[in-house]
Amino acid sequence: MSRVENRLRQALLEAVDTGLQQILGDSGRKATFFHLQRMYSLTREDIPNNPAVFASGLEKIFGVGASVIEESIVKNLYSKLGINYEKKKGARFVDYLQDIIGRK
Repeated sequence: MSRVENRLRQALLEAVDTGLQQILGDSGRKATFFHLQRMYSLTREDIPNNPAVFASGLEKIFGVGASVIEESIVKNLYSKLGINYEKKKGARFVDYLQDIIGRK
């Protein structure tokens, strides 16, 4: 794994933690990881390799409320990487990740 890939991976994991914590609190963050593990066999560490599964899991758990959590995560990720966040109409979680990968 390259240094840039490792930095992106670490930044995404930190942004996921922070985003979930901001919206759900610590117990909600832990419960979300528990359910993702149980329902999708997706651990926290697997999220960078499977962002679409992560987003799908959030939608299954939180319904339309998942978009609020995703936006919080994306904002945190952009901030960590020093990128100016702009909401894009119709953009999904994985679209923002693709945008970041395209910039690096």
